[in-house]
Amino acid sequence: MQVENKKEFRPKIVAFCCNWCSYAGADLAGSSRLAYPADVKIIRVPCSCRVNPMFILRAFQRGADGVILCGCHPGDCHYTTGNYYARRRMTLLFSMLDYLGVENGRTRVEWVSAAEGVKFSTTMNEFVEKIYSLGENVRLEDLRCKKD
Repeated sequence: MQVENKKEFRPKIVAFCCNWCSYAGADLAGSSRLAYPADVKIIRVPCSCRVNPMFILRAFQRGADGVILCGCHPGDCHYTTGNYYARRRMTLLFSMLDYLGVENGRTRVEWVSAAEGVKFSTTMNEFVEKIYSLGENVRLEDLRCKKD
């Protein structure tokens, strides 16, 4: 009799949240007792424009199944135009990730203000459901050409 060791798929989600809006929205969601999965690991950044595309590539390289970038709404950035730079940078990165073979639904950009705890919670729940439906991600290092 062979014992099959199957473990349940638990996605690894990395969320980059700007300090002034999205992180405060996550805090409001927590203090309002709004649930979102513990699979979401939040990294607080000063502004969404401070997220270097290499951070996202590194997250995928280290086994993340999904990466979400949350920032202030356009026009409400604490640093005036930071989220416009982030939006432009992420658009370019998403096309590069598509070229590398990372599925389109594994990355997302969302604008969440400090007063939108409900939106933060629902966004994270939707994103985790999307990653569950996509399944486990192929690590970027597995996509490189390897010598036999």
